[in-house]
Amino acid sequence: MFMLRNVTKYLFGDTSKESIVEIPQGQLYLVRPLSPKGYSELIFKDAAATIRRTGQDYQYQLVIQRAYEEGEEELLAEEDGEDAAAEALSTDKDEKTFLLDQGLHFRSEIREGGEAVFAWRDLSGDPGDLYEFVCDRSVQAGEVGTFEMVAIKCQYERKFRKPQEAATEKELQQFNFTDQTIPSASAVSSPTTKAIESSPPKPKAVEESLAKQTKKDMTANVSKKRGSDKEVVPTAAPQPASVPTASAILSKERAELHLFDFPSGSFILQDPSVSATVSEIGKWQYWLQISGQEKEWLGQPVVADINPVFNFEYLSFIFNHYTEDGSAYSWLLRFKDQETEERFQQGLMQALWEQLNEIKWTKTTDDDRQYVLDAFQDLTMEDAENAEKEDEDEEEVEELEDNSQRTEEYDSDESGDDGADRPEDGDINSQLAVGYKHDRSFVVRGSKIGVFKHTPNNNLEFSTNISKVETPGGKLFSPKKVMLHAEDTDLILQNAENPNSLYRMDLEYGKVVDEWKVHDDIQVKNFAPEKKFSQMTGEQTFLGLSHNALYRIDPRLSGNKMVDSDLKQYTSKNAFSSAATTEKGYIAVASDKGDIRMFDKLGLRAKSTLPALGDPIIGLDVSADGRWVLATCRTYILLIDALQKEGKNEGKLGFEKAFAKDSKPQPRRLALSPSHVAQFQYETKVPLSFTPARFNTGVDDKETSIITATGPFIVTWNMKKVLAGRKDPYTIKRYEEEVKADDFKYGSDKNVIVALPNEVNMVAKQSFKKPTRESIMATPQGRRMRRSDVVNSPY
Repeated sequence: MFMLRNVTKYLFGDTSKESIVEIPQGQLYLVRPLSPKGYSELIFKDAAATIRRTGQDYQYQLVIQRAYEEGEEELLAEEDGEDAAAEALSTDKDEKTFLLDQGLHFRSEIREGGEAVFAWRDLSGDPGDLYEFVCDRSVQAGEVGTFEMVAIKCQYERKFRKPQEAATEKELQQFNFTDQTIPSASAVSSPTTKAIESSPPKPKAVEESLAKQTKKDMTANVSKKRGSDKEVVPTAAPQPASVPTASAILSKERAELHLFDFPSGSFILQDPSVSATVSEIGKWQYWLQISGQEKEWLGQPVVADINPVFNFEYLSFIFNHYTEDGSAYSWLLRFKDQETEERFQQGLMQALWEQLNEIKWTKTTDDDRQYVLDAFQDLTMEDAENAEKEDEDEEEVEELEDNSQRTEEYDSDESGDDGADRPEDGDINSQLAVGYKHDRSFVVRGSKIGVFKHTPNNNLEFSTNISKVETPGGKLFSPKKVMLHAEDTDLILQNAENPNSLYRMDLEYGKVVDEWKVHDDIQVKNFAPEKKFSQMTGEQTFLGLSHNALYRIDPRLSGNKMVDSDLKQYTSKNAFSSAATTEKGYIAVASDKGDIRMFDKLGLRAKSTLPALGDPIIGLDVSADGRWVLATCRTYILLIDALQKEGKNEGKLGFEKAFAKDSKPQPRRLALSPSHVAQFQYETKVPLSFTPARFNTGVDDKETSIITATGPFIVTWNMKKVLAGRKDPYTIKRYEEEVKADDFKYGSDKNVIVALPNEVNMVAKQSFKKPTRESIMATPQGRRMRRSDVVNSPY
C-alpha cells in the first residue's frame, strides 16, 4: 500500500533539491478573527506553497510564492508605471517565508466539498491572527497529507536536531495541532466557523486513512451533483480484452489500480492489489495486462498511444487505455516503493522502445537507455482535475475579445446574408505562413491562397485572394508546404506531384513565376530558411532536406539549384523529416525514427546526435540563440536544452561541440496529462495528434511560450512553468472544428493566428483557460458575424 512514510523518506533523501515538496496552486489569506483591522485579507490570489531547505542543518522554510497569470506583469507596468511594477515584483511582495517551527501550530483541514486548507500562526501579528493557504480544488488529499507530514518532520528535526528517520510516532504527535479550529478565510463567513468533525487525525492515522481510500468512499463523493439530488453514475471499467499467449515476461509487479472518473474528475480506487505484467507476445509486439485476484481488469498492446507518465514522487504510473470502439480511459497504478516502480518502468519502456524501433533494448548504450527513461518521468502527476470557477478578469478578457477580435470566414462565395455559409468547393484550409517583415498571414486552401492583414488592434482583415495556384506551365496544384522568402515578397511552394522541384510565387503579382529544379535524383522532402530570420532579409539561399540528405538550395544557379559543395548525404536510410535553424545558422535535423542531429554548418558531420525515443518527429523548431530545441511527435513534444553545463565543453551548445557520451541533455517531455487525453478523446472521439509546435519568435524577443493544436483544441505551454516543473504549465482553447494550422503573431506571444477548416482568426492568448472538465467539455459559443463585419471577398 501507498504509505506517506515511504514518500517522505524518498523526498527527504534527495538532498540535491532545494525544494522538498510543493502544492502548486492555491490562495494565501491573512485571517484576523479578533482584530479590528478587518476579518480576512487576500494576500496572493494565485500562489504555490513549498517546503524547502535552508543553508543550515535541520532548518526548513515554508515558502508561499506568488504566481502571475499570462501578461499580469506587463499589465502592472502599463497601469502603474515601472516603479510600481518593480515594487510589486520585489521579493517581499512576491514571496512569504516562514521558518518551520513548532510555534507556528501548522495544521491542515479538509472541509465539506473537498476544499483543503493549511493554517499557521502569524507570529508577528495580533493574537489569533492566522495565515491560511487554501488549496486549489485540483490538489488531492494525498498531496495534502504528504505536505503536512513533511512539515511535521521538518519541525521534528528543528526541535530535536537529528534526522527525521529517527522519529517515533509519539514524538511526531507533539506537532499535531488538528484539534485547533481553522476559521474560514471568506470575509462573509462567521469567524467562529468550526472545523468539520472529520478533520483528518495526524500523523499515523493520515497514512492509514489515505492508504485505505476505497472505491466506495470515492463513489459516494461523486454520486450527487452539488446542489442537486440527481445521481451521477461514476465511470465504469470497460470489459477487458482476451489475454494473448506470452512468449516472455519483461516485468511483473504488484500495485494499486485506480480509474479516472469523468464526472468527478478524480482517480477512483478499483483494486488494492493487482498484478501488472509486461510481456512479449510476438515479433516486436508487447502486451500490458492488469490482473486482480478475482478478475482481469484490462489488457492492451504496448504502443505510443498509451501515453505513459511515471511519477516517482507519488510512486505512480498513469497511462491511457483504448477499447475496440475507440473509447479512451485513464488508469493509474500506484506502487509500494520506488524500487518496484523502477523495475516496472524498465520493463514497460523496453517494450515500448523495441516496439517503436524494432531493435533490441540491450543493443543500445546505457546512456541512450537513460535518455529514454528520463524523457518519460519528467512530468508530475495530476490526480484530479476538479471543476474550477474561472476568475472574473478572465471572463472580462473573453468579453473584450468577442467585441474586438473577429473571425474571417474563409469562403469562396459571399452571397449569403452573413458569414455563416460554408463553401461548397470541397477544399479546406491546410497551411499557414505568418509574415515577419510585413504584417500579413497567408492561408492555403486547395489551389487558392488567402492573404490577411494584421490590424493594430490585433484582428485579421482580409486583404486579397490568389484564386489559382498554377505552375508556370499552367497546371493547377495544391501546395503541400509553403515558406515566406526574401523579405516576405516571395512564397516558396511545394507540389506533391513534383518532388524534385520547388516553385516561387511573386506575392506582388500573386502568381507562380519560377520552377526551381533542385536535383535530378535527390528529392525535396522538406525545406527551411538559411537562418531563423532570413525571411526578413534579401537572403536567396535556403536549406533542403531529402530522406537521407541535407543540402543548400541557391535559386541563382543555372540548371539544378542544389549547391553540390554543401551536400551532406548519408548511405543509410535516415528518414529525415524536418529541419530548423538558429539566428546564427546552426541547423537541427529530425527524422521519422525520432533522432535529432545538430550541425554548426552544412556539408560536415553533425556535432551532436540525440537518441530516438522511437516516435517519428513531425515538426522541429529551435530558439533563436540555439539554447532550446523543440521536437513534435504525434502525442507529445520534446523540449531539449542544448547548452552544456559541465565538462570541457561547458558553456557550449550541442551545435558547436559534441555532448559527452555520459552527459546528454535530459529531454523535457511536454504532454497532456493522461486524464486530459482521456477527456479530450471522450469529447472528440478522435486520437490525439499534435500540429508542429512552435516557439513565439521575434528578433529581440525571448522564447516564452510554445503553441500547438490537436483536434479542436489549441494548447500553449508557458516556458517558465515548464522549466520550474509546475504541474499546470499549459492552457487550452476549444473550437467547434479541428484546428488545421496555428502560429504566434511575429514579435508577440500574446496573440495566436488560427486556421480552422473554413475560418481564420487571431485570438488573444489571455482567453485560453486552464484545462478543466468544463473548459474541455465546453462547446464554443461563437458570435455570428454581422454582414458589416464580413469582408467582401472570395473567402
